[in-house]
Amino acid sequence: MTSIISDKRLNVIPLSEPAIIGNEWKYIKECLDTGWISSIGSYVNRFEKMVAEYVGCKYGIAVVNGTSALHLSLLVCDVKSDDEVIVPTLTFVASANVVKYCGAEPVFIDCCHDTLCLDVEKLKLFLEMECEQNDDGFTYNRTSGRRVKAIMPVHVFGHPVEMEALLELCKLYNIDIIEDATESLGSEYKDQKTGSFGKLACLSFNGNKIITSGGGGMVVTNDGCLAEKVKHLSTQAKTDSIEYDHDEIGYNYRLTNIQAAMGVAQMEGLDKFVEIKRKNALRYQNLLSNINSIEFLWEKPWVKSNFWLYTIKVSTFHKKSLIDYLLSKNIQVRPMWKPIHILPMYKDCQTFRVESALNIYDTALNLPCSIGIKMEEIEFTVEKIKSYLSSRG
Repeated sequence: MTSIISDKRLNVIPLSEPAIIGNEWKYIKECLDTGWISSIGSYVNRFEKMVAEYVGCKYGIAVVNGTSALHLSLLVCDVKSDDEVIVPTLTFVASANVVKYCGAEPVFIDCCHDTLCLDVEKLKLFLEMECEQNDDGFTYNRTSGRRVKAIMPVHVFGHPVEMEALLELCKLYNIDIIEDATESLGSEYKDQKTGSFGKLACLSFNGNKIITSGGGGMVVTNDGCLAEKVKHLSTQAKTDSIEYDHDEIGYNYRLTNIQAAMGVAQMEGLDKFVEIKRKNALRYQNLLSNINSIEFLWEKPWVKSNFWLYTIKVSTFHKKSLIDYLLSKNIQVRPMWKPIHILPMYKDCQTFRVESALNIYDTALNLPCSIGIKMEEIEFTVEKIKSYLSSRG
């Protein structure tokens, strides 16, 4: 087979590049023509409404990125110094960083080996064995004495967390759920969209996500008071439309109208993007199914994943050299995140029975999964995986 060229300038098959195939140019040009390019404009409101309605929430507040959405959500849930937030150790580091922004402490829980998401059974054991409920009705960590204020479940690579069990558990222990849906727009858990389960939920529109506004994020919620608070904090906590009056420490976190215009165009294609992602994931699964040394991670029967990224597991012996080999063939792949609890700034934080996450880090990698990826590029990628394995005996 001849070499596949996806990007003529770079001569690579990219991991995940945006699909700019709709009204992006038209809507952005309208912003430029009218001068509405900053953080006020009709596209911001339109984008917020489209996303909130799609997810199934009443309110959406557009912000500059997914990290700022997570930060603001913790703030409006009153997460502060001497509180704890439960975070899966297998996720992007921003999930833990925002906890520290608030002066609180993360507690790291393991992931499930087959979904890569928060292990709710281990969370249950942690709450039973390491925590207690006081007379005030709140849950406290026996070791640290700190209140367990919130939990941040992450729908890793688009696969939903086991939300039914998590909701029951958090209701019992009076813990707020801040849903990290930054990777899962379009995914469903038992026919309900991710992002609609938590007290608040956070989305990301980074350039490699299923839809993008170049950057950008959003907080969605059904709580009008929380929505107003998020919007207030995201606009420097300004209390007067004319005077520079501010009633607390705020943040310059609002999304621009020009970015929102791109987001609106992308939202118009979201359902089609999810359909394409799922078809391509099935192609990978079929092509890899006869390779005993490869496991392509699939969805549970009760969920619908957007398959934001496609993940395979190989032996620990092969992972690093397979990545190097595929990169040498101009196939962009990437390893898993390092579990956060082994990073130097978090190595002293509490963990609970972390086992699967370490194995996943040692064995898993992501394959090219752009919406625009061609069938021959998928075949070429699988061919090179097979070629590598056959050369290693």
